[in-house]
Amino acid sequence: MNIKDELVRHYHWLRVYGLNDSHSGNASVREDDTVWVTPTGCCADLLSSGDLVACDFEGRIGRGASLDARLHVAVYGSNPRARAILHSHGPYTVAMTMDNEEFVPADFEGQYYFGRVPVITIPFDRYKELAPQKVAEVLAEVPIAVVRGHGVFAAAENINLAYKWTCSLELSAKTAFIAQQAGKI
Repeated sequence: MNIKDELVRHYHWLRVYGLNDSHSGNASVREDDTVWVTPTGCCADLLSSGDLVACDFEGRIGRGASLDARLHVAVYGSNPRARAILHSHGPYTVAMTMDNEEFVPADFEGQYYFGRVPVITIPFDRYKELAPQKVAEVLAEVPIAVVRGHGVFAAAENINLAYKWTCSLELSAKTAFIAQQAGKI
């Protein structure tokens, strides 16, 4: 399977497994000097690899690219190991990070993979302006971060690893939520 088909498959899984709604989130893969990004407002259930939009490091953002296309390009520019980025809206992760500067997983797997997950605050009215630099700076140091009230960004050497981290963080947040409800933490 080629890299663009892999992106489409993993982006669809984010929808199927409840980490995005039908038209939310975005994803990209880096192929040499091209960044293939999901189109803005695309439906994960209908997306095909031919719909992906080409962007590059010279500042060219293809027509119809996701609102976060510049963010994706900035992350690749600050993290040369990154070859894939997933942006999702996992409900437990978003809920558990609404009022914290970081999320510290309570479960073993979350501690093993992340230890802590930074939570970035970006004012809604300045998101488009500030998010590329802020998220890129954080993802140059850690594999996954949350934009408060918005969602998760995971950057990895391949799309499957970004997907693994995204799913692991959501399960850690869900586990923490259940443990809090049960009075265990």
